[in-house]
Amino acid sequence: MSAFLIANMAPIMFASLVVVLLLGYPAAFSLGAVGLIYAFVGIQLGEFRPDFLQALPERVYGVMNNDTLLAIPFFTFMGLVLERSGMAEDLLDTIGQLFGTIRGGLAYAVVFVGALLAATTGVVSQLQARWRRSFLHRWC
Repeated sequence: MSAFLIANMAPIMFASLVVVLLLGYPAAFSLGAVGLIYAFVGIQLGEFRPDFLQALPERVYGVMNNDTLLAIPFFTFMGLVLERSGMAEDLLDTIGQLFGTIRGGLAYAVVFVGALLAATTGVVSQLQARWRRSFLHRWC
């Protein structure tokens, strides 16, 4: 049995991930749980060294310390705010009325609204984080 499990670890792991997702658990928790469960299975089978799990807190801290990843919660929160308030639809309707009389007005309206929404949903914070990092590396 262990030889079969060792030879087919990846397909079994994928199948169990699909089953866990079909049970209704969120994707982030499913990926983490299946990964940890199969890491312990691999340790028991002698195919995975426990040293790799000891480095896990350092990897998590490294991901949390990444400035560029700050944009993800901003995108999510602003998208939620724009959806719930209906602001994006109202803005597109208003700009569409403004540019509706000229040739290609819909394209202008979509580009203009896209630029405004990109500026408010976190692209600016991501650019600031990148600028700050490059500035600190260049001058400090």
